[in-house]
This record gives sequence, C-alpha cells and structure tokens, in this order.
Amino acid sequence: MNSSIDTRLQRLAQASQQQLLRHGLKGVEKESLRLTPGGLIAQTPHPPALGSALTHSWITTDYSEALTELITPPFADPADVLRFLGEIHAFVYRHLGEELLLGTSMPIGLSGDESIPIAHYGSSNIGRMKQVYRRGLGYRYGRTMQSIAGVHFNYSVNEALWPVLWELDGNSGPLRNYIADAYFGIIRNIHRYAWLLIYLLGNSPVVCKSFFAGRQELAAVFSEFDRDTLYWPFATSLRMSDIGYRNNNQAGLDISFNHLDDYVASLTEAINRPYPPYERIGVKVNGEYRQLNANILQIENEYYSVVRPKQITRSGEKPTLALKRRGVHYLELRVLDLNSFAPAGISLDEMRFLETFILFCLLVDSPFLGSEEKAESSRNSLTAACCGRTPGFRLARAGREVSVPEWAEELLDGMAKVAEVLDGDDPSRPYSRGVERQRAVIDDPDRTPAARIVADMRRTGESFAAYALRHAQEYAVLWREYSLEPERAEAFRLEAEASWEEQRRIEAADTLSFDEFLQRYFAQA
Repeated sequence: MNSSIDTRLQRLAQASQQQLLRHGLKGVEKESLRLTPGGLIAQTPHPPALGSALTHSWITTDYSEALTELITPPFADPADVLRFLGEIHAFVYRHLGEELLLGTSMPIGLSGDESIPIAHYGSSNIGRMKQVYRRGLGYRYGRTMQSIAGVHFNYSVNEALWPVLWELDGNSGPLRNYIADAYFGIIRNIHRYAWLLIYLLGNSPVVCKSFFAGRQELAAVFSEFDRDTLYWPFATSLRMSDIGYRNNNQAGLDISFNHLDDYVASLTEAINRPYPPYERIGVKVNGEYRQLNANILQIENEYYSVVRPKQITRSGEKPTLALKRRGVHYLELRVLDLNSFAPAGISLDEMRFLETFILFCLLVDSPFLGSEEKAESSRNSLTAACCGRTPGFRLARAGREVSVPEWAEELLDGMAKVAEVLDGDDPSRPYSRGVERQRAVIDDPDRTPAARIVADMRRTGESFAAYALRHAQEYAVLWREYSLEPERAEAFRLEAEASWEEQRRIEAADTLSFDEFLQRYFAQA
C-alpha cells in the first residue's frame, strides 16, 4: 500500500513541489444541543440575537431548534479554524442566558420525541422546505436520532497541487475531470479506512436510558452502566453504530463512489425512487406537508455517508446539480463525534491528524469500490463503533481477518510520511507528533477517548447525564470568560443583523406557492 505514497512523494520531491501538500483549506461545522441549566433540552427558540438560522454564515441550527450549529470559514492553518470556532462560542454564550451547549454527541435531557422541537426557518419557500424536510425525518426515523450531535471536518486540497499531480501522473484529460476523480479516490479510501477514525477518535461509548423512551427493544441489547445509563463495554462511538446515524432503510442503496457522474446518477435515482413505507406516511395530509416526498430519500442530504463530496450551491440549486455543473469543491468528513475533552468539540491535534489522514487517502492507491468491498467497509465501521476495543478484535480485509494493531500500524506508517511533509521546517513537528500519539492509542486501547470517558464515569460515580452536564457547565464558564475582541464581537453582531435582512428579502421575493416551488425544485435537471 505505502509504496504508492513513496512513489508520489518522491515525484513531488523531485519536482520540488512537496510543499504544495500544505495549505489545503480546513473548516469545521460543530453541532451542540442547547440545554436548560438543569440539563433538559431547551424548548426556547434559536436566540434572535444570533441571527437568522436560514441565512447566517456561521451560526445556524441543524435538525432541532435546540441543535445549534457553528460553522467556521475555511482556513489554511488549523489554528485559525480553532480560534474562529472559539470566538463563535464566546459570542453565542453572550446570548444564551443561563442555557448551556452540550459537549457530547449523545444527547441528555430528552423525554421522548415531542420534547425535541423541529427547527424553524421562517415563512419563505426555502425556509418551509427545510422545515418540512426535518418533519419528514421525524416521521421516518423519529426525532430522537436527529438530536445526536457531531462535528464535520471540511477539507479542500491546495488548488496549486492539482495541476502538478495531473502532470506528474501523465494525465492528458481535462484537469477538472482529474480533480473530480482524485476527490472520489479520497472518498473511496475514507470509506475503506473510516474504521480507524472511529476507533481512535470515537467519543460516545455510553447513552442515557431516556434516549430509548418508547423504543425499549433497542435498549435491551445494551448493558447497564448505572440506573440511568446504558453502554456497550467495548464501544467507541454509539453515534456511528446502529442506534445512531445508521439507517437500515438505506441499506439497499448502491450509491457509486467511482466517478462523479455515477455518484450523481445513483443518488438522483434514489431521490426519485418511491418507497412504500414512506408512501404510507403520506406527503400532504389535511393540507399539511409531512415530508417533501415519499421516496427513499427526500433530498441528497438524507443519504448518510461517512464523507460527502461538496460544491457550494447557488440559491435553490440541488446539490447534485451543483456537483455535476462545477465539480467537487471540498470534502465533508462526517465520521466525528464531539470531542468531550475539548471545549470547542474538536482539538488542534485532531484537525492535524484528519488533514494527514485525508492527504494519505489522496496519495495511496484507491481502486474502484465494488458492492462487496463497500459492504465490508461498512461492517468494519459498524463493528469498530460498537465493539472496537474488544480484546483480540479483528476486522475484515478483502475477505480475510486482520487485527486492529496490524492494519492500523500500516495506515499510520503511510500517514507518518505525509505528516513529515506537512511539518516542513517546523521544529516542533506537530503533524508527526500527532501520528505518534495515535500509535500510542493503538498500543493501549485504554487511551482511546471512549475508554477514558467510561473510566472517568467509574471514578466519579456519575451517570452519563451528570457527567455530560458537568462538562457543559465547565465549558460554559470558559466561554463566558473568553476575551472576545470588540471588533470580532461587532462583526458577529453585524452578520446577525444582515442575516435577518436577507431572510426578510427572501420572504418578500417569493412569488410561487409552496406546491409550485417544490415542483420546480425537484424538476431541476
């Protein structure tokens, strides 16, 4: 495997272009459930002082009105990403009153689906569409699953690298096609090796019993940690397990990751494929939309994948059409739990490790993914999530069993070579040290974040709800005391005002009925 990395790094070095691996753009989207001071899910609306959730560049909501999402712009330096993310936290906390942001992926403070308010986006057609889509998710999967939070790591390769790789690889086709094929090569390798990120960074081994209100049959497969908490003893990420963002209804989908056109075609087919169980829910019932349509996917975003190719969409444009028209702009890595040990939900070390991982996936060979290998990769991710820390745990690789340490060491060896280039002349070697720290985790599973959470809860005698609430309270103190520069605070205030103005403009400009709007939206080709 690593011989392909050696070859490509050698070619870049001979061309004196290794440094182009650096300076790819990084960004973060971080979700957090808003809580009352007592640890219940907030029933209050998204604070108006934070701006319009429909149009704000950096502060919005995800599924629920209580599920705040913070978004950074892209930066070349991950330290700038973390700084901006911290500034958003500080601004948000200025307008939360006594409420808190939960720092764990698995929720606390729920009392059934009805306790989870669906997000609102105003009266415009696009705002209504976003809400109806979420209403449909509630009917299809229940609202509780949608209250799980995560971190998305966005990454785009340094644009100056593409023509160099294109030439070194002896490619004679259009550069745009080469870039799209290269991004899909990364995507295929992320699917192959996502288990490594789940194992090393998984941060959700326990869950409140209240998560299973009305779904006791799911709770029955867990062990009891205490009277309020369930867990799997060797889990790494319940968020990435069968109880989280895994969807059995989508198991039959065969989305292609081999070419951009194939990906768009297979995803479009799924969006247009009727699904009888969803037809029974109904689309428009007694004059109210329950879902956007009764197909296996309402829109592209409903398809869960550990990574998505992304293109910036224009107003009202379908994501698949944006990809087809303008190619892949960046990748959205969706496999990450909130890091409950990091106040911002992600650490600088994590971001550097993820950058190294993605560039490793670019440089190593990436054969096409057939159905069997896709299924094998999916099973590896699932089993790593539920029981990856089990002594002697083994994964499947081309139909054969392989141990976690054996495969992980091979991957980390390749990543170490990439990290060395990313370090450049930095004497502190932050990227290389990050890879070596993860080797230590492979050598000692008790160092995984998941194992540390379980050990902390045993030491303190806390339930998961108490543990998560304590961390939220500690981080709230930190962000409330954060020294936000007046210029930055003013920039956030102005963005909030501008976002409300933009929402009002969109609402005033609507001329179509909602029915007509949806018809035109889905008719785009």
